[in-house]
Amino acid sequence: MHLMQEAIDVLKSKNIEITKEEEEATLIAILLHDIGHGPFSHTLEYTLIESINHEKITDFFMQELNRQFNNQLNLALQIYKNTYHKRFLHQLISGQLDVDRLDYLTRDSFFTGVSEGVIGTERIIKMLNVSNNELVADVKALYSIEKFIISRRLMYWQVYLHKTVHAIETMIQSIFKRVKVLIESKTDIFLPPSLALFLQNTISESDFVNNPSTLKAYADLDDRDIWFCIKTWRTHPDFILSELCKRLYNRNLFKIEVSDNDFDESYIRRKKSECVLHAHLNQMEVDYFVIHGKMENTAYNKALAPIRILDKNNKLHTLETLSDHLNHRTLSENVNKFFICYPKELSTSV
Repeated sequence: MHLMQEAIDVLKSKNIEITKEEEEATLIAILLHDIGHGPFSHTLEYTLIESINHEKITDFFMQELNRQFNNQLNLALQIYKNTYHKRFLHQLISGQLDVDRLDYLTRDSFFTGVSEGVIGTERIIKMLNVSNNELVADVKALYSIEKFIISRRLMYWQVYLHKTVHAIETMIQSIFKRVKVLIESKTDIFLPPSLALFLQNTISESDFVNNPSTLKAYADLDDRDIWFCIKTWRTHPDFILSELCKRLYNRNLFKIEVSDNDFDESYIRRKKSECVLHAHLNQMEVDYFVIHGKMENTAYNKALAPIRILDKNNKLHTLETLSDHLNHRTLSENVNKFFICYPKELSTSV
């Protein structure tokens, strides 16, 4: 919210018209734009609620707050949903050069001690501008923006998609995959009321719209609910669930291998066979312990509303046409890496 206020002040100082109402609405929108995230953020997205993403749930929260505050969030909703004619206000909230990315890269870099995430936030904000109601940056910001995109790529591979982080996320997803199977088979399992609502039922958008208790139950969920369940499920009679929970709780994490090329099917089958023998599992059960998939990272998507640079002659250019760095595949195109997770004792088995 602080960076958004700075960005608005910079634009107003450049004679970009932003009314008091628009300023307030934009600040409200940035404050609430991620309110729809559930426990463990993206890790359990589409797990607790299979068909609804956090952006849509954010919309539900904002609609409910708008109702409670007698439609005072109408403008904030328009800006958030990109239906307001001043598109640059939405682009400050959600875009390839939005204040959210400027904020979390610097913050996460500080708290993880990964210096590659340090970017010239103040410099970039001071160079923001508007052309044809679109957010642009003055050409003086070119190198700072290049550094921002390079930092974003490095932070994803070193922090957000770090091997240990991905192993933990994969184990959590495997746990909840098993929980859903047990629920479907009518097996008794401890669940807090709010969590039970989403795991035992197929929740649709109409449930959020027509039943306020659904939104309240979602708001009641947090990371502590998930951790308490994992702690409790360590003693569940189902071997798969209890084993996964014990491993995660005791930080006996899966080993993860990451490769630029996909793993050979014979290697995946061998790891599954080792796990079957080691843990006395059948071929269906082993999929909870040997997991193969793909990680993706796009530092800058030039096909999706590219960052535009305003030169000294007020002519617009897309960032990639001015930047040598962004001609490289690793920065301007989707990069895939492949992974396989399995119990670490299998790495020493014969």
